[in-house]
Amino acid sequence: MKFSEGIQKAIPFGYLFLIILGIFKEGVMFYQLGVNILKYSTITDILISPIVDLASFPVILILLIVLIAFSYYFPAYLSKKSDKEWVKRLAGLKGKGELDNERLANHFTNLFVKFMALTLFSFFVGIGLGKGLGLSRRIKEDVLEYKTTLNFSSGEAEQVYLINSNSLYYFYLKKGNKNIKIAPIGAIKSVELPTSKEFK
Repeated sequence: MKFSEGIQKAIPFGYLFLIILGIFKEGVMFYQLGVNILKYSTITDILISPIVDLASFPVILILLIVLIAFSYYFPAYLSKKSDKEWVKRLAGLKGKGELDNERLANHFTNLFVKFMALTLFSFFVGIGLGKGLGLSRRIKEDVLEYKTTLNFSSGEAEQVYLINSNSLYYFYLKKGNKNIKIAPIGAIKSVELPTSKEFK
């Protein structure tokens, strides 16, 4: 099966969709922490934000690949079963006359592109909401572990809880202070991450 018109139309909007996903995910998360993340981010930071989450959780990446494959091949399967009543009901084509296989495949593909977009949007907004709620709760309960060390260019060093970072800033919390601190990348000489349990 060749790429249908629905897929071809969706590809140019891929970057725009990633930006929208990043804006909502990051915005929802940092809003709960009292930070307007858009003031501290570039378009590139927002664009790669969903990709970073996918790379951080291999299971999520595998599920996304399965979802994309499903959204690509299932419409082809449905178009071959277009004479079945359940397929017509699923597509909302009952009473609309017969469609040729190509138009029918395009119709099903458009349906599943919309389904996939809605699923991804809900998924990433859910990630942002979950991360923000979880972090704000742990800040209030003061149960964070301050295992990351930031070595500043001035020679000072601080034990912190590193919330996030992008191409411009580090976002972190210092022990004993519930206010989020934002340090420009240029102010940090190095970052010492906690040792993985595998190396202990």
